[in-house]
Amino acid sequence: MSDLPRNPVARTARLASLPLGIAGRTALGLGKRLGGKPAEIVLSEAQRRTAEQLFKVLGELKGGAMKFGQALSIFEAALPEELAAPYRATLTKLQDSAPPMPAKTVHRVLTEELGANWRRRLRHFDDKPAAAASIGQVHRAQWTDGRDVAVKIQYPGAAEALRSDLNQIGRLSRLFTAWMPGLEIKPLVAELKERIGEELDYSLEAEAQEGFAKAFDGDPEIAVPHVRLHTSRVLVTDWLDGTPLSAVIADGTQEERDRAGLLLVRFLFSGPARAGLLHADPHPGNFRITPDGRLGVLDYGLVARLPDGFPPQIGRLLRIGLDGDSERVLEGLRAEGFIKPHIEIDAQDLHDYLKPFTEPAREPTFRFNREWMRTQFQRITDVRGSSAKTAFKLNLPPSYALIHRVWSGGIGVLAQLGAEAPFRAELERWLPGFVDDDRPELPEKSTSGEALG
Repeated sequence: MSDLPRNPVARTARLASLPLGIAGRTALGLGKRLGGKPAEIVLSEAQRRTAEQLFKVLGELKGGAMKFGQALSIFEAALPEELAAPYRATLTKLQDSAPPMPAKTVHRVLTEELGANWRRRLRHFDDKPAAAASIGQVHRAQWTDGRDVAVKIQYPGAAEALRSDLNQIGRLSRLFTAWMPGLEIKPLVAELKERIGEELDYSLEAEAQEGFAKAFDGDPEIAVPHVRLHTSRVLVTDWLDGTPLSAVIADGTQEERDRAGLLLVRFLFSGPARAGLLHADPHPGNFRITPDGRLGVLDYGLVARLPDGFPPQIGRLLRIGLDGDSERVLEGLRAEGFIKPHIEIDAQDLHDYLKPFTEPAREPTFRFNREWMRTQFQRITDVRGSSAKTAFKLNLPPSYALIHRVWSGGIGVLAQLGAEAPFRAELERWLPGFVDDDRPELPEKSTSGEALG
């Protein structure tokens, strides 16, 4: 492909082929079962083929289609095992790879953005991409001072593809819901659409990344690559070696999983206090474990700017909830706009609904796992239960949208890791209002380590 397929009719047809393909395979499977083939074999074949089609369609279309797939990959731990298992490897693959665009297209974009002499600054440019994601792909090169750099190049047509795909996925949400029962597609798509402009402008991403890089410079646990050059469609940063978090999820030891989970929480919750920024795209493709054991963090296209840190109301309400005062939690959420004035909610039902957010903070250590995640997900999506009815009554204020995304997405990744760690201590350290002192203590700078890259 020279760039992203741009024809909206063609893209819609490809996206529609996913749920329609499932329906066709279901009918074919019924025929095979009637013909005497064991039901479990037929089901396994259908799910394997669906997973293959998922990666092929979402990966090749890139754009909003792949962004949607990456968002889904965070929540696969919440799905019933019989549904999740066939898709797990495919969704994980979407987190950090996709079919690449050809070298001639890459060179054309670099010439347009950096000028005809771009090779003077980007020496030994590798035409084979190191990673290809939803709206851009990354190549390895060498900077003028000899250091290795990552060159992120936006796909031609990315803007049109993002908007077209997310519009079409919204229209097809009922079909996708049939494919992944219990997952609300429309709110997910709406949130992705709201952030299109931010993710397309690499200048904004460069500003955010360098803000994080300066705040975490020399940190012994977190590695953020510095920015060397940027335009609106090209971003050059220091190269970051490491093991993808998806590989730790798949094959890591329990010790490696626990350590990765702890560092992930520490990075996400310390960002607002240290940099005034919240990394708001916590899917595994954006994280690496570096050779020296740090958590390397990539992709800053989606961030929340919180110059005053986390709103202290979050920590205070969490503490009140842990103390069992559900009536005060109800009052606090109403004051923050989570509950409209005319809506009535039972305080105990609200307390039960919030368990996925409060349980991990109740004990000194907590183990996340897929079974716990599935139990919580099934409870809050069971339309016959009180939690699902409570969910329909809640409102998400725009100022909290990205914070909610990070919190819920982070829980999904921790469940994939099966991590156990002292997460409560991280909340006490970084979440204003959770303890009496609202001022998080900053870690000491490393005197021996150097910034990576």
